[in-house]
Amino acid sequence: MEDMLNEVVSSDDLQKFENIYNEQLKSSKVTQKAQFEYAWCLVRSKYPADIRKGIVLLEDLFNNDGDSGKRDCLYYLAIGNARIKEYTKALRYVRAFLQIEPGNKQVQDLETCIKKKMEKEGLVGIAVAGGVIVGLASILGLGIAMAKKS
Repeated sequence: MEDMLNEVVSSDDLQKFENIYNEQLKSSKVTQKAQFEYAWCLVRSKYPADIRKGIVLLEDLFNNDGDSGKRDCLYYLAIGNARIKEYTKALRYVRAFLQIEPGNKQVQDLETCIKKKMEKEGLVGIAVAGGVIVGLASILGLGIAMAKKS
């Protein structure tokens, strides 16, 4: 599942689906298929701005599409949000998917992967915060020592 979060779309595929989407956009008749395929490519981009754009397109589809595409939208909304480190949102989408299909192994694996990333980054955050506290304590201690010398 980690592979899915790290998979990057080829620039050729992105360009192909972007062209289809933009052509339809010009004619004011964007099909759900074209929007989904373009969004699907965007959430697999290496650029966070593209991923966010893909999330917006998927959210639009989810809110305005019939029931047919909601399942796929939820899955790729979870992927996209996890890729930009919006883990809480990603987990919400995973849990919504699992409400519909509780036994889906792929989505269960995605949930596990997201939780592991949260734990890993949480520990990194604690380590950074600890370093800042040690640094501040050192500066404070140095200031006190210099004040006593005066």
